[in-house]
Amino acid sequence: MDLPVRLPTSLRAGMMCRCPRCSQGPLFSGFLEVAPSCEICGLDYGFADPADGPAFFVMTGIGILVMGGWAWWAVAVHPPAWQQYLAILVGLLGGCLATLRPVKAWLIAEQFVHKAGEGHWISLGGHGTGGFVIDRRNPRGPGRSSAGR
Repeated sequence: MDLPVRLPTSLRAGMMCRCPRCSQGPLFSGFLEVAPSCEICGLDYGFADPADGPAFFVMTGIGILVMGGWAWWAVAVHPPAWQQYLAILVGLLGGCLATLRPVKAWLIAEQFVHKAGEGHWISLGGHGTGGFVIDRRNPRGPGRSSAGR
């Protein structure tokens, strides 16, 4: 009797930076370089193209958190400027570097789960096709003409 295979959730596979299919093999061959394939199950990672999504989400989220924390801290404590610069620099760099890899892995796992790929158009919208049911040239509606008045 074969037991059903439990696929890892995309969030779990992403946070562990593991293969989205087997959750065993490493997803990365470098810090942010995606490996060619999974060493365990052989899944080809050629589909993975998160582009700039991880960097945008990480910089936006960490930026909001660090700036919010800094603003509260600066008003409540009134630290010297050099401490503020240091805190912001460490917070932004540390936060972005700590979260960029798992967020990229999570987006790759989401692409695998949802079978994301290049967009393919069913119809390129050739003249006379493509979904308009009302003839916009005839204001009286389909089948009506001005001669039948």
